[in-house]
Amino acid sequence: MTVRTGWQGRFFEDFEIGDVYQHPLGRTISEADNTWFTLLTMNTNQAHFNAQVGEASEFGRMLVVSPLTIAIAMGQSVTDTSQNAFANLGVDELRLTAPVFVGDTIWSESIVTGKRESGSRPTAGIVSIKTRTLNQDAVEVLSFKRAFYVHRQGAVENLFPQAATPLTVD
Repeated sequence: MTVRTGWQGRFFEDFEIGDVYQHPLGRTISEADNTWFTLLTMNTNQAHFNAQVGEASEFGRMLVVSPLTIAIAMGQSVTDTSQNAFANLGVDELRLTAPVFVGDTIWSESIVTGKRESGSRPTAGIVSIKTRTLNQDAVEVLSFKRAFYVHRQGAVENLFPQAATPLTVD
């Protein structure tokens, strides 16, 4: 039996300036997502959770609260960029370029804009990316730049527990 390791993410050595990662998971935003995130973060602007207010707005419907869009976009990028990161160093030039509505499906892609060795951590480096998020109509709704510390290959120990008995086909 062969154990095949799942996707482990990229390490510092795997990044090349100019590489583009189209992140594989799109996310359709539901009304429950929007309402919960709005209320959990104590955002009291009713445009995000009151249908009457949304309908009376220039958009004619409720808006998805911006921090939810940002959180999903950043999360979408993790599998390809910062799965092996141990610290975000900054988010810059955050732009909300079009409204997002309940029922929209958003997709994100990132380009590597920089990478450098760490002067203080020999087992890591710093990678910079630019991410943009598109809705189902290919309209850009969000963009930002982000920098993070990422481990080098071999710097992270595999913590998957080893069972006393092997997994078998029955």
